[in-house]
This record gives sequence, C-alpha cells and structure tokens, in this order.
Amino acid sequence: MSGAVRSVGRALHLPVTGTARGIRKATHAHGAGESGLGKLIELHGVNGAGDVMITVALASTVFFSVPTDEARGRVALYLAITMAPFTLLAPVIGPLLDRLPHGRRAAMAGAMLARALLALLLSGAVVTGGIELYPAALGVLVASKAYGVVRSAVVPRLLPPRFSLVKANSRVTLGGLLATGVAAPIGAGLQAVGPRWPLYGAFVIFIAGMFLSFSLPHKVDSAKGEDTALLAADAEHLHGPHRDRTLKRPGLRTVGIAVTHALAANASLRCLSGFLIFFLAFLLREHPMAGQSAAVSLGIVGVSAGVGNALGTAVGAWLRSRAPEIIIVTVVAIELGVAITAAVFFSPVLVACLGAVAGFAQALAKLSLDALIQRDVPESVRTSAFARSETLLQMSWVVGGAIGIALPLNGVLGLTVAAAIVGAGWLTTVRGLLSSARHGGTPKARVA
Repeated sequence: MSGAVRSVGRALHLPVTGTARGIRKATHAHGAGESGLGKLIELHGVNGAGDVMITVALASTVFFSVPTDEARGRVALYLAITMAPFTLLAPVIGPLLDRLPHGRRAAMAGAMLARALLALLLSGAVVTGGIELYPAALGVLVASKAYGVVRSAVVPRLLPPRFSLVKANSRVTLGGLLATGVAAPIGAGLQAVGPRWPLYGAFVIFIAGMFLSFSLPHKVDSAKGEDTALLAADAEHLHGPHRDRTLKRPGLRTVGIAVTHALAANASLRCLSGFLIFFLAFLLREHPMAGQSAAVSLGIVGVSAGVGNALGTAVGAWLRSRAPEIIIVTVVAIELGVAITAAVFFSPVLVACLGAVAGFAQALAKLSLDALIQRDVPESVRTSAFARSETLLQMSWVVGGAIGIALPLNGVLGLTVAAAIVGAGWLTTVRGLLSSARHGGTPKARVA
C-alpha cells in the first residue's frame, strides 16, 4: 500500500519537478546560470505573471475599459491617466533608486511587495467599485515601472561571457513574455471563479518575486555615491551653484550621440504606436475590414502587432550583433518603408502588416536602446537614465495617441501621417547612429 502511495506521489511530483528543471535549464543556458542572468530572467517571468493577473482582474472594470464607441474626450482622459505614473518616475523614483543605500535587489523586492499589498487592496475594490480602485491601480503602474527601470539597470552586471547587451535584454524580455502567455489563461480561469481570485493569485506571485529578488547575486547591489542623470533640457533650468554642481555630473548628452539619437528614434516608433492604436480604434469602428465586424477588425490588427512584438523580442534573443545602432537604423528604415507602402496602397491587409512590423520594430529598437544606455551611461546614474528615457517614450506615445484622436477618419491621410512620424525620427537620427556605430560606440563618462 505504501509503495503504491509513493508511486502515485512520484507520478504527481514528476510533471512539476520536470517542468521546473526544464525552465531552469533554459534560463541558465549559455553561461546565464553562472553570471546570475538566469535568476533575473526567472524574476522577470514572475513579474510578468503577476502583472497579467492584475490586468485580467481589472479588464472588466472602468479603469481599463475604453470601448471604441466612447467619446474622444473620454479616450483623451485615458491618455492623461497613463501619464500619471511617469510624472513621478523621472524626477522622483529614478534618482531615489539611484541613491537607495541597500541596493537594487531591495528596490526590486520593494516593488514586488508594493504590488502584492496593492493587489489585496484591489481585491476589495473590484467587488465594491470603491474609489480606492483608482489610486491602487495607479500605484501598481508606478511600482511596475519602477521595477522595470531597476531591472534594465542591472543587466550589465549579470552579462555572461560573449553575450551582447541586446541579446541579454531580449532573453530577459522573452522570459517575461512567455510567463505572461502562461499566466494569462490561468488568470482568466481564476476570474471565472470570482473577480477577487486573480488578485489573490497576483499577491502570491509577487510575494514569491519579493523573495526571489534577494536570490540575485550580491553584485547586483549598487555602489554608493550615485548622482542623477540629466537630459540637456534639465540642466537649462538650473542656475548658480546648483547648475555648476549639476554640470559636473554625467548625463545622457555627456556620453555621446548614440544614446540621444537612439532615444529619438525610439520616440518616433513609440509615437507611431500610440497613433496607430487610437487612430485605428476609431477608423475601424467606422470603416471595418470587408466582411468583418469592428471588434474583429481591431482584433486582427492587435494580434498582428502582438505577434510582431514577440517576434522582435525572439529575434533579439538570438542576435549576435554588438552594434545596437545598426539594429535601430535598420528596423526604423523597414518600418518607414512599410508605412509609406501602406499609405500609398491603403488596404486592410497592409494595415495589419503595418501593425505587425510596428510591433517588431518597436521591440528590437527598445532592446537596442536599453543596450546603449547600459553600455554608454555610467552605472552611477544609469537608473535615472532609464527612468528619464521611459518617461520621454511614454510622452511620445501619448502625443501620438492625441494626434490619432484628433485626426479625421481618413485611412490614407492617417497612414501618411504615420509615415511622416517615422520618417522624421529616422532622418534626424540615422547619421548620428551610423557615425556612432563606425566609431564602435562611446567610452563611458567618468563621475567627477
């Protein structure tokens, strides 16, 4: 009898342990286990799983419910809400994380714990519809972005031998995407049980992530004496002694042209993304694809963009190139060509293709931008640099969305504007990025 019980126990235990060993083998491959990158990949997977649980729980609430038949003013309010976390991210959270004395492991653990507690708060709000839903949901967004900024900043410390930064960033991002894909149907199943249950699942996942954060190697923790990375515009508003002290600090402009031009190119792609989301939401509601409903038409474009984004991340995971500048120039040029083609020969098929290529280009370009910041920005201000770059990219997305809301619902006109957005970004950055690639990047600046 006892032997039978042990046999059943082994049979039930084997799928779990076998899956865990398979995941560990994949995440720790090619030296990622020895360097510590494998643990970061697993942590990012936990992060993605927890975030999607909260997204599933909030999907049926007014916070994320933005139907395409609502007034444009309501959609504009949604854009303003998405910007709220970033009003804190660049001026407050980035410098705070740079100066955190206990290091980046504690910062990531804190972001996990904050979302775990907010998930419990939301579990009551999704049932009662209480006013606490809104600040709690915004708090989740802030904590999620804070985690992402720190995660990007620590990748160089965990880089395995013969790994490019683009490849390492892609592996981490791909781990998050795969975990999201696994957790999404689980979250949907929990939602069917009750609206609170996905949030209970998120609580458990984020608590696990908090402990997993401290399992990262000690070299992840940042050194003391860190300063704040500034864009050129920030320094222009300072005067007297404050300006003198600030100009001694390394900022994005002090490390050369690569980061600033890569940021501008990414801003054009992010602006395009915001534009397409909101312009096509209204356009396809009024003029859906032939034989399809408005919802199905939007779904086709959305799935195309999602597939393109996942493919871009996967390609980045296998790239051997050590010149992120070339990757950015190439993908933006491809996106420009597709946008022009879609504007000239406007059709539903080309609209879907534009969405797919936009997702692909945005994923690869963002991975390359992260690699350039990790390569060229001094570690002492890298977290602030990521916070400021994320804020500028989100602002670009909001600007693109605002243009998409305001524009007349004419497909050819809309895609012509889309091509102009990408073209402006490519033409103003291509020369600087190619020049940086020819010179092999810019040496890291030293802290004064």
